[in-house]
This record gives sequence, structure tokens and C-alpha cells, in this order.
Amino acid sequence: MFLQKRSSEVLTPRWLDGITDPMEVNFVACQLSALCAAFWFRLYLSPGETSPAVRHAFATIFGIYFVIFCFGWYSVHLFVLVLMCYGIMVTASISNIHRYSFFVAMGYLTICHISRIYIFHYGILTTDFSGPLMIVTQKITTLAFQVHDGLGRRAEDLSSEQHRLAVKAKPSFLEYVSYLLNFMSVIAGPCNNFKDYVAFIEGRHTHMKLLEVNWKEKGFHSLPEPSPTGAVMHKLCVTLVSLLLFLTLTKTFPVTSLVDDWFVHEANFLTRLCYLYIVMQASKPKYYFAWTLADAVNNAAGFGFSGVDKNGNFSWDLLSNLNIWKIETATSFKMYVENWNIQTATWLKRVCYERVPWYPTVLTFILSALWHGVYPGYYFTFLTGILVTLAARTVRKNYRHYFLSSKALKAVYDIVTWAVTQLAVSYTVAPFVMLAVEPTISLYKSALSSRSFYRD
Repeated sequence: MFLQKRSSEVLTPRWLDGITDPMEVNFVACQLSALCAAFWFRLYLSPGETSPAVRHAFATIFGIYFVIFCFGWYSVHLFVLVLMCYGIMVTASISNIHRYSFFVAMGYLTICHISRIYIFHYGILTTDFSGPLMIVTQKITTLAFQVHDGLGRRAEDLSSEQHRLAVKAKPSFLEYVSYLLNFMSVIAGPCNNFKDYVAFIEGRHTHMKLLEVNWKEKGFHSLPEPSPTGAVMHKLCVTLVSLLLFLTLTKTFPVTSLVDDWFVHEANFLTRLCYLYIVMQASKPKYYFAWTLADAVNNAAGFGFSGVDKNGNFSWDLLSNLNIWKIETATSFKMYVENWNIQTATWLKRVCYERVPWYPTVLTFILSALWHGVYPGYYFTFLTGILVTLAARTVRKNYRHYFLSSKALKAVYDIVTWAVTQLAVSYTVAPFVMLAVEPTISLYKSALSSRSFYRD
């Protein structure tokens, strides 16, 4: 009953009206300020001229300022969680440090999710401090598991990636708070690895990545200094286009239209499918804007270099959270998920999927839903996602090989699977956007109604 009374409020979040909400304005202002600060940080606090301690300190001070500016006294939640988990990092035994950190961080995040919705009104967004708290939770648990891998497990028991990322010594307090609260990622992420971040602060980041690809074997005798300027400009162009689409498409095709009388009672089945796809497409630019801008901020500071691509070009996608082209052309649910919120998917794999002994897919989806929050729509989406993932695997395994005998058949298969994937994703993620129970049930009933197949 409570959810039904509040459903209209949940279905009209302020971001649908454009960037007019104070929190949205603060977010954009902070990220643009962070972009300017990132350029200044790279040019005037470069590793060759500034000690790591000074770089850590400035990154942390800027980050704390941005959090307080955006969220006021609600930012206390971030600081409390960081201090609690640093206490665990210092005092807990190596054999339990990852467990304690995980349960404390996830427990605190869940309590904040619940209080934000049910105490401070369901659907409120003006004091939504949960975003930075979610990023901090990812980093706390990532570091705790990597410290456990480095100090509490035998090298032969680790995978190659776990061995590469293992942390061999507990971080100092300054390193810890800098990693969690630095201005480049505290507002919108993304999550990154502690060893990569420390290498960036100490000036070893780009050289370390170049050595990983055997740069000298390509005929060069010295390591170059790749510039992030081109990558930053490209990502800022994507950000601008995303912002324009966000301010136009989202207002033209709001998610509220999925519960309009026309959609529920009058539109036929095919019209409903097409309109559902369009509405879900219109909801994406918000995420494209925020994640691409966050990626550009890190690159502007000199962080995010990933090496050399197959064409010999420098790549700055170590921290990228999405691949728009692969998302829009995905021919499988797996391909879509792997290129959407990439760093969160990587976090889920490293702290859950690779470590749990039973039902890794199911438990990973459950952790993802719990991390996102306690809106009922999240759980509809992730429970549906489990079924869609399993079904997609079965279909691909049993039928794909029939279409590989010729290019024509393969093209037909790709076109059909693209259409099915895009519609399946739209159906699966609609509750994630609508949040509440009543509109989700309304959408499901209208989609499954047999009468919708016969409407003119």
C-alpha cells in the first residue's frame, strides 16, 4: 500500500525534467571543477616534481571538499564508513580482513539505502548520497580482498589476475583515504585497483602499462610519455552529445509513458515492444554522460592509461565504464552486460563470482541488486536477468552452430539475436528505471496480456 501511494512520486524523479535539481547541478559543477582540477593536478603536481605524499594529500582534500559541497552533512556517512573500515584494515587478522570489510561495508551501505528510502521518503533524490557510498564500498571491498590475497594466501592458490593485483603490504592511512576519497572518482567513480592508483600517484602508471606490452620489442629504445589530451577531448565530445540527448530524448520519451493508459490499454503488442525499446534507449544518455565524464576526469589527471591497442595506438580505457558501440550492437545478453557499467561488473566478478563455491551467477546477481539498493524494481530486474542469462546461454549453446556454415546465415543470426537482445534488455531493465512495484506489475501484465496481440 505504501509503495502504491508513492508510485507516482517514484515515477517522476527530478532528473526527468533536465538538470534543474540542486543535486544534479551540484554534480555537474563538481565534475567540471574536478576536470579543471585534474588538468592542474597533472601539470603542476606532476610525480617528477611533487612527492607522493603531497599528491595523495591534495587528491584527498579536493575529494572531501567536493563530497561536502554536493551532499552537506550527509557526507559524514562516507567518512564514518571509511574510518570504520580502516580500523578493520589495521586491527583485523589477515585471514578475516576481507570478510569483515565486506560485511561492514555492505551492511552500512544497505542500512543507508533503507533509511534513505523509507525514513527520508521513498524516491527522494535531493540528498542522494548513496552514489559515492556505493563507489567507496566497491573500493573498500576490492582493497580488502587484494590485501588478503597478498598477505593471507599462497601464490599458487591465486589466479594470474589475483596474483598481479595482490597487495603485499597494508596501506598507510593517507594511502587508504586517498584511494577511497580522491577527487577524481569519489563522486561518480569508477572503481579501480589499489596498485594501479598508487602507481599513478607515484608516477609509475604509464610506464608500468607500457612494460606489460613489451614496448621495447616494438623497436623503441625508451619509454614514451603518452598524453591523455586526445582521449579527454574525445570523451568530452561524447559527454556533450550524451547531455544533449539526455535533455531532449528523456523529456520526449519519459519512463512514465510506460504506465500511460494508451500504452497499457490501447497499443498493440508490436507497438508496445517498439515503444518500450525507445523509452529504454532514451534513459541511457544519463548514464553515458555521467560515466564518460568521470572517465575523462581521471584521464585528465593522467590516470587510466591501459597500454597499446592492436593498431599500435595508445589506449586510455583502463577505467572506462562502458563501450557504447558494443552496447548498441550487442547480439547477446552477455555481450551487453559485459560492456555496461564495466567496472562494477569487474568488481562483482573479483569479489563474488570468482570466489563463491556455489551458484556464482545467482549470488552475483543478488549482490549486484543489494549493492544498487532496496528499490523493488532493482530486484525485479536482477531476478529476471538471471533467467534471461541462463536462457541466452542455452539457446546460444544449442542453436548458434547451425548458423555458422555461411556468411549469409551468420548475418541473419546476428540480426535476429541483436533484435532479441535489445528487446530482452529493455524488458529486463524497465523495472530498474521505474523503481516501484505497481508500475512494474502494470508493465508485466500489459506485456503478457493475450489481448495485446490482436489489437489493431
